[in-house]
Amino acid sequence: MSNLLRLALEKATNNHYSVYVVELSKDVLNENKFVKRNPDYVKGKPCVYVGYTGLIPEERFKKHKAGIKSNVYVERYGTHLLPGLYKDYINLPHDDALRIEEELAIRLQKLGYGVWQA
Repeated sequence: MSNLLRLALEKATNNHYSVYVVELSKDVLNENKFVKRNPDYVKGKPCVYVGYTGLIPEERFKKHKAGIKSNVYVERYGTHLLPGLYKDYINLPHDDALRIEEELAIRLQKLGYGVWQA
């Protein structure tokens, strides 16, 4: 099945939302707001942004980097997607994606990651 056909079918069923994770460069640790939100950050662990989208994660990441409806930390510090952290959270109903975005952000933060989720 082509990607376009697959996407059309997913949108038709409303299960076209995905959670995604972007690795941020460690330079984000120079941002006071980010540091304050991550008091239990473990040095050496990744810094990440967790979001959800109705686009495919790769397209959403490109839009962030282009400054289109972007999160400032992803636009400035986003380096790449981390599909290993979100591969199970693709093609979800909207409400599930919203809930999982928050749960995944909390789980990663408890593991010592620096996390931004908005």
